[in-house]
Amino acid sequence: MEGNNDNRKVYWKTNLRYLFILLLIWFVVSYGAGILWADALNKFRIGGFKLGFWFAQQGSIYFFVVLIYVYVILMNRLDRKFDVHDD
Repeated sequence: MEGNNDNRKVYWKTNLRYLFILLLIWFVVSYGAGILWADALNKFRIGGFKLGFWFAQQGSIYFFVVLIYVYVILMNRLDRKFDVHDD
C-alpha cells in the first residue's frame, strides 16, 4: 500500500465498515436482548437465571468478545488483501 492513496482510502473505508457493522450488531444484541426483549427472554432460564437478566449482565459481554474475534479474522483477511500483513 505504499504510495497508493486510493488503496489506503479503500482499506480505511472497509475497516470502518467492519467496525460499524460489528458495533451495530453488539448494540442490537446488548440493548435488544438486555432491555427491549428482556421480558420475552425471561420466560427462559440459563444457569438458573432468567435469560433477559443473563443477557443484560453476562451475555452481551460474551457476545462482544466473540465479535472481537470476528473483527480480528476480518482484519487479517483485509491485511492480506492489501498486502500489509505481518508474517
